[in-house]
Amino acid sequence: MKILQKQWLETLGVCQYVLTFLFMGPFFSLLLLFLLFTSFWSVSVLYFVWFFLDWDTPNQGGRQFEWTKKLSMWKYTRDYFPIKLVKTAELPPDRNYVLGAHPHGVMVFGTFINFFTNVDNFRKEFPGIHTSVAVQAIFFHLPVSHDYFMSYGLCSVNRWSLDYLLSKAQRGQAVVIIVGGAHESLCAIPGRHCLVLRNRKGFVHMALRHGASLVPVYSFWENDVFHFKVFDTNSWQHLCQLTFKKIMGFSPCIFWGRGLFSANSWGMLPLARPITTVVGRPIPVPQRLDHSKEEVDHYHTLYMEALEQLFEDHKESYVVPASTRLTFI
Repeated sequence: MKILQKQWLETLGVCQYVLTFLFMGPFFSLLLLFLLFTSFWSVSVLYFVWFFLDWDTPNQGGRQFEWTKKLSMWKYTRDYFPIKLVKTAELPPDRNYVLGAHPHGVMVFGTFINFFTNVDNFRKEFPGIHTSVAVQAIFFHLPVSHDYFMSYGLCSVNRWSLDYLLSKAQRGQAVVIIVGGAHESLCAIPGRHCLVLRNRKGFVHMALRHGASLVPVYSFWENDVFHFKVFDTNSWQHLCQLTFKKIMGFSPCIFWGRGLFSANSWGMLPLARPITTVVGRPIPVPQRLDHSKEEVDHYHTLYMEALEQLFEDHKESYVVPASTRLTFI
């Protein structure tokens, strides 16, 4: 009975994650607009005043609350897959870090659980390291989701926000950047390990500007938790996806998993696949306020090589065929 109850709690935990990820922003936007035309109009007005006054907070490092990161629902969400964190090297708290998280997948489960919450022992494994996760600004442009996502330590992935975090007097700041971004979600094909990285160099510029060490991070099986519809790169459907991303900041994609009541039915919940997030060794980066293109290319190449080696060293431990290679586009 206890096992059945825990399974249901795990399913409900991941269900709230999916609903929040997909629908929180649009739902509360419509709700607050609706309330404007009811006797509860003052609720909407007061919130929109707060929303306006707080608009720039995500660009100033955001804010986070420890109690939200420790909620029990995240333990159940972690155990649903399950998700675990693997440490391969120390991250001394006397310096700052830029962690590149790969792959994006459809809903970045591994990155969220390991770096947004405090249920997978990151603080214990890396004492003195304070994480902030930089994401697309669209997360903060919709009411309620603006405050909800910031409470977990999310901030906007732009220069002002990251400069603010990496310029703090207290060392041990670790900025987590999902380098492939929304474009990489279009590559979330089960069994494939394709990363949008070859021309993504902004995070290297940031590391050089602040002398922050680069750390490669890879989540095995992140791409396998959903079935995914792939469109040919020359098709009109793929063109629509790219156009939508340019306008809205995220890529619409067609995916499906299991149902709420049965693992054998069709639905929007992810498949229970073990996701393992491996944190690689830090790559020391000197501080260069006026760095050259050659320096950026050099450290970008070092990072790609370190990420590829991290993948090769651990892939067979997590049941990835030995012949599988990491692909950069």
